[in-house]
Amino acid sequence: MGRARLAELHGVATSYEPAPGRTVRVPEDTVVAVLAALGVDGSTPRSVREALDRHDRRQRDRLLPPCVVVRPGAAPRLSLPEGTELRVRTEGGAPCAWGPAAGDGPAVGVSAADRPMADGLLKDAAVGLEEAADGPAGLPPGAHTLIAQAPDGRHATAPLIVAPHRMPLPPVRSHGFLVQLYSLLSARSWGMGDLGDLADLAAWSGRALGAGFVQLNPLHAAVPGTPAAPTDPSPYRPSSRRFPDPVHLRVEDVPEYAHLRGAARERVDQLLEAAAGLRTSVLRDGALIDRDAVWALKSEALELVRTVPLSPGRRAAYCDFLAERGQALEDHALWCALAEAHGPEWRTWPDQLADPRSAGTDRARGEHLDRVDFHCWLAWLTDVQLAAAQRAARDAGMDIGLVHDLAVGVHPSGADAWALQDVFASGMSIGAPPDAFNSRGQDWGLPPWRPDALAATGYAPYRDLLRGLLRHAGALRIDHVMGLFRLWWVPEGCEPTEGCYVRYDAEAMLGVLALEAHRAGAVVIGEDLGTVEPGVREELAARGVLGTSVMWFERDYDGGAGRPGRARPLAPEEWRAGCLATATTHDLPSTAARLTGDHIELRHRLGLLTRPPAEERAAEAVEVAEWLALLGRLGLLPEGPGDEEAAIKAVHRFLLRTPAMMVGVWLPDAVGDRRPQNLPGTWDEYPNWRLPIADARGRAVSLEELVASPRLHALMAEVARLTPGAASLRATPRTRGAGASDSLSV
Repeated sequence: MGRARLAELHGVATSYEPAPGRTVRVPEDTVVAVLAALGVDGSTPRSVREALDRHDRRQRDRLLPPCVVVRPGAAPRLSLPEGTELRVRTEGGAPCAWGPAAGDGPAVGVSAADRPMADGLLKDAAVGLEEAADGPAGLPPGAHTLIAQAPDGRHATAPLIVAPHRMPLPPVRSHGFLVQLYSLLSARSWGMGDLGDLADLAAWSGRALGAGFVQLNPLHAAVPGTPAAPTDPSPYRPSSRRFPDPVHLRVEDVPEYAHLRGAARERVDQLLEAAAGLRTSVLRDGALIDRDAVWALKSEALELVRTVPLSPGRRAAYCDFLAERGQALEDHALWCALAEAHGPEWRTWPDQLADPRSAGTDRARGEHLDRVDFHCWLAWLTDVQLAAAQRAARDAGMDIGLVHDLAVGVHPSGADAWALQDVFASGMSIGAPPDAFNSRGQDWGLPPWRPDALAATGYAPYRDLLRGLLRHAGALRIDHVMGLFRLWWVPEGCEPTEGCYVRYDAEAMLGVLALEAHRAGAVVIGEDLGTVEPGVREELAARGVLGTSVMWFERDYDGGAGRPGRARPLAPEEWRAGCLATATTHDLPSTAARLTGDHIELRHRLGLLTRPPAEERAAEAVEVAEWLALLGRLGLLPEGPGDEEAAIKAVHRFLLRTPAMMVGVWLPDAVGDRRPQNLPGTWDEYPNWRLPIADARGRAVSLEELVASPRLHALMAEVARLTPGAASLRATPRTRGAGASDSLSV
């Protein structure tokens, strides 16, 4: 009983429900291991009693919780001695009086573990924040400092985050493309899509098609490969989520490239020829995208470009970037330099380098100063080209522009896991519990945030991460957005079935997200597919986070379909408005593959089916037939059900009939691509994350061919016709001058 209480106080669940009405107890060993990863010893009855006593003393003795998160006008409940004075120092450094107010208020921003204990010396002080953003009594949204002075002389400070009630919403309903950038090669690519290709796609689709956004795969920095172990191509296992990967750079767009002379110019020209060979092998010869080969050419070229001195203005801009990104950039660049010297697995480095703040690491920084500067320079170049791509999107009339993707975690060997060891749980990885679709559960091999450590830092690492991603974005997609509420932790050496849920302070996580989205004027989209605990979608919607709705999954599971156990396709008017609606995602079959059943044949060849192929085909045929019947009844399939291209048009006509604020078109769908970009459950058996966009025959299609594709134009004509405002956008592309606001309405 004591261990269960201890687990509860630290947000560790001792049971879970893999299906409604079925409860599974978490193994005791798992609870002990997870508590240990949170710095709590729960291994014996005595250690449990001592940990509970320490927790109780900490609650009694401290004036303020580790972090306070409030919304304007709300009131956190703080347990304070009578007569305690409260003051606020705003993030700009200005002092502000903040006295206790009469009456009770909701307990906001204080986790269950930090709620006050009953004690005669303490009283609940409901402290209010005024709605006003100006004036001495009001506090604007921001990361401030709360200061408490007790009558007995005790003094305490805590981060105070004032967060807007809601995230910004899209200013108008819009459509746009969903694309994996590496898969989009143009005649200028070096073997994989780059930021120059992204800028071109955004400018063209905004001006010619009236698109309002382009949603991307994560562009996070990857853990570099070695000759023995190539780079993991998955964009969802990055080295760092705080900085983009320079493999996406367009080398020729770096201004210093134009000033190369002599032998350096000759060598870069040779590298360009080699890059053309990589591009041709992918686009014409059926080769897979080889990220490591692309980076080998680009990195050598960039080393030569770096020999050209920066102009005074460029040097000043680079220095500003260094100052702005500060310690985070220095840590990232140092990890990259040390990985070059000692390999990308930091746990195998010399002992003195294991701690990023050690004296040995500081000496290594001096020894590798030039390489550290090189990686800082690469981060700056990538930031500049990302800014140019977002500017191209906005200049083309897009109200949102680039939609960046935040992966759910980082690689345990990467830069973030090394630099932020104090806020990651050692010996743990995140995943998913067993469910009706996967009886073995999942282990994603990504270390989780420690919720207690995040709170102790005032959520600074989380805020820094979001701020970096939102620098050049009109929206942010959050992979597995349910992770803001809880994550499934799996102890090292255990099966995924032996994990447990650990809860996060959702009010704080959402509050910090709302603050940074508000500052950037950015929309937030949550990937809320799969198992979602009750109340989460409702809370996300209340905070303005758009959901993700994939057509094939949208069924009325409560109302059935006129026969037991069968859920009818959800009519368009029954969809939620607060979502990005799409026909598929990077982890699912393309629309053409689903309509034809090709994805079942692929999974059968790879041994991924859990029942006989005939049963899979029959079940899939029933589902597709139900959807086609609905499309026909709605008059969305005038061409008849036998035409694949017409059916894909009908699917998108349906999406546009829903009230969804954003409608996404999977770019490969526009040319009939049948291959998934990622096939869950495979590793080397399928070329995940290495395929270029292809047409219905499997032939790779370049960006130039895409924009000239009659099939793409026929589909997008339907989409633009049914999206309010798209026609006017095409006729009169809107631009924003230097003084115009890029903020979206709240």
